[in-house]
Amino acid sequence: MVNESDSSPMPGQIVRVLKGRDSGKYCVIVRVVDSRFVEIADGDKRKFDKAKKKNISHLEFEQYVSAEVKNSILETGRVTNGKLRFALSKFLNEKVSDLKEG
Repeated sequence: MVNESDSSPMPGQIVRVLKGRDSGKYCVIVRVVDSRFVEIADGDKRKFDKAKKKNISHLEFEQYVSAEVKNSILETGRVTNGKLRFALSKFLNEKVSDLKEG
């Protein structure tokens, strides 16, 4: 888990979609297009090969970056859909356990 400021999205960071068809769902940033847009995927409905281009103002950034996804993208430029699903399920399990504790 890495703490990053909201102003700098990075590959592997978990986000919650606020606007659009996928609103309320969690996704992973797979590519930063420019200072305003990123591409997101969840490995299930939205695969890596068909990542959705999203305006960063329509996303809520979580303070969690998946090391597996980040390293895979840096090394090969790609990530498997299974790793995306694993990263999201790991994040959601940690979030649920944190809510139960606190």
